Amino acid sequence: MSILNVMWAGGTAFASVQKVHQQVLGSVDCGALVHTWLLQGGAQAGDGVLEWNLSSAQLKGRHLWALMLPRMRARFRRALPHDVKVVLLDGVGVARVLLPVLKNLPEVRAVVLFHGMTRLRRTDRTLFEQFSETQLVVAAVSQTLADSLQRDLQRPVAVLRSAFDPSAFCGAMLPREQARALLGLVAGNAPVLGAVGRLVGSKGFACLLDAFAVVTSNRPEARLVIIGEGDARAELEAQIDRLGLRGKVFMPGHLADAATLYRAFDWVAIPSSAEGLGLIVQEAVMAGVPVLTSELAVFREQLAGAGWYAPSDDADAWARLLEQAFAAGPEAAVQAQLQALAPEQAWQDFTATARRLLSPR
Repeated sequence: MSILNVMWAGGTAFASVQKVHQQVLGSVDCGALVHTWLLQGGAQAGDGVLEWNLSSAQLKGRHLWALMLPRMRARFRRALPHDVKVVLLDGVGVARVLLPVLKNLPEVRAVVLFHGMTRLRRTDRTLFEQFSETQLVVAAVSQTLADSLQRDLQRPVAVLRSAFDPSAFCGAMLPREQARALLGLVAGNAPVLGAVGRLVGSKGFACLLDAFAVVTSNRPEARLVIIGEGDARAELEAQIDRLGLRGKVFMPGHLADAATLYRAFDWVAIPSSAEGLGLIVQEAVMAGVPVLTSELAVFREQLAGAGWYAPSDDADAWARLLEQAFAAGPEAAVQAQLQALAPEQAWQDFTATARRLLSPR
């Protein structure tokens, strides 16, 4: 038996989605061989990865490419592993491409995993309705997302809230001073705020910079590190200069080992305007660093009353939240957030659900 994992694309822009799929596949202890397809390429070197190098226009059947869809699907059908029993699909875009290929393969279970809010079409619901609930399983990385999808699709949606093995994750953490040194931070007790994510508008980093500029008027020693890369880098760099934050804000780009560096920070800020789950919440808190988040239902779902919240895109509210956090200190907050997340139980629930969803029919 084998499992086929189909991703839209590879590369740093899709790193968090890749991480979730790796967690899911890694929890399935059934001796199955895992194959991975990347529809648009961009793989890290490794065995069992097939890059199709298709364009977005080809995959979506735009313009004249619509005439080529039957041929493309036939290629996919021929390339399926002969012993495949489960196909894990990365969201609705991949589902639109692959589900027509799987429709006449009743022995294969398809699992579509949604990672974030998605604008579904009427044709998506029609496509999903062609499959029984045993042949096609829909799953989401949070209860908030699952509830939304269930209303749109009118079919059950399983909750597969991503989680990490706490022992393995924490064992990889670098100590505070070593992590700070790797990020180029001067040793000492100055408060350091961290943020991790793609440099795109929905992550809220522009709002965070405005808020941090207000805080540094009273706390000039404070530092902010934003780890990630993206199209908004030039705009954020210009904002740093405009606010006079050069030397106080650092943007080292995408770091493959970012998950080992959380202990460099006193707090981690997640000012997103939208998230499917927000893996950074779990990573930071398990590392012993509390989080400050935007007021989103998906964050409330995970942290409840232990969270420290501010409305997204409200720089004044974020400035007040940062001031409160720096004044209070992180120790009590992280203990409450650890209790709310319950990482050990979350990991057990995650592995049990992943094994159930990816078991053959």
